Amino acid sequence: MQSMTYEKLWNRLCTVYDSGEAKAIVRMVLDERFGLSAADVYCGKVTQLSSDEQAELEKIMLRLEQAEPVQYVLGWANFCNRQFSVAPGVLIPRPETEELCSWITEDVGNRLQPAILDIGTGSGCIAISLALDIKGSAVSAWDISTDALRIAKENAARLGADINIMKQDALTPPQDADRWDVIVSNPPYICEKEKVEMERNVLDNEPAIALFVPDNDPLLFYRAIALYGTKALKPKGMLFFEINAAYAAETCNMLRQLWYVDVEARNDLFGKARMVRACMG
Repeated sequence: MQSMTYEKLWNRLCTVYDSGEAKAIVRMVLDERFGLSAADVYCGKVTQLSSDEQAELEKIMLRLEQAEPVQYVLGWANFCNRQFSVAPGVLIPRPETEELCSWITEDVGNRLQPAILDIGTGSGCIAISLALDIKGSAVSAWDISTDALRIAKENAARLGADINIMKQDALTPPQDADRWDVIVSNPPYICEKEKVEMERNVLDNEPAIALFVPDNDPLLFYRAIALYGTKALKPKGMLFFEINAAYAAETCNMLRQLWYVDVEARNDLFGKARMVRACMG
């Protein structure tokens, strides 16, 4: 590849991303894979990459031009100041979910040895973060995807989190009673009709099983998990959800109808109602 420059690299991605995101993605690749700081990039050191590095960078660029998420290309994503391995079998952790983890840690951190369940764990980012950030916690994680379970176990081992990871369908949970202090879930919540509004890099690459619910039942997973929580949560136990902002009111109403109390929705850093907490009486 000849005349490789930062400007030419990010311009190649402008068919997929806007210029700001294209620049950020290229800077991320140059930093994480080739050790070039922002100062190095702006000083033109991209042109000084070796022939082998240029060949590797070209392979990366070809994948990015096909709208493959940069996290899958690099093989990891940042979450709660840790690096989590990710692959097409799991969702890429989002900043909004970090906010959910912070809320849980604030509310639960002073409980003595809380038992926590993460339903639909994916990469394990929520379960692992809570296990490492809440001292004395006993964390379990469920997922139905074999790929997700494998990746979550790899992340837990690499990051030193002692969590119990198991295969379990959220729609057919076991008959537990008074088992958990906290249940948290970021379940599938995007309606099929919302596909037309989604970015190509998400729609074409991230697992549909972790994204979509039927148009006629947007609360499918929330209802099943909340029903499970009515028996499985201990007295004063708490339920936390990441939610579809379009159904925030419906989600809160459903929880109240199931006799949850202190139901609260919070906005994310983008000002959207993205998370809910509810408590057992």
